[in-house]
Amino acid sequence: MAPPERERSPLAHMRRGLIEFCVLTLLSGRDRYAVELVQVLARHDLIAGEGTIYPLLSRLRKQGLVTTAWQESQTGPPRRYYGLTSDGVGALARFSSDWAALSGSVDEIIRGKGDIA
Repeated sequence: MAPPERERSPLAHMRRGLIEFCVLTLLSGRDRYAVELVQVLARHDLIAGEGTIYPLLSRLRKQGLVTTAWQESQTGPPRRYYGLTSDGVGALARFSSDWAALSGSVDEIIRGKGDIA
């Protein structure tokens, strides 16, 4: 059972909010299958397992941000690969711009420069 909302760490909340854009960024380089996305995100401590990625990919597909295609695999059954749509590219561009502004502002405050007039 998940801990109550008030017991979850702020870092967990931040991760949850950023995973979508990390996935879009990973897909901007090339199409990938879900397990590959999980491996990259887990390596960076952004998710713990596959349970997070499938609902996210389904939601992104329904929003028109990603597309899917089945491809044969040399090592097993066919895999569903995910790629960005043009709307996904646009969403990622907007996020990248927003992230630059937001992270810059937070960095300034953390370094103690945010209250200088």
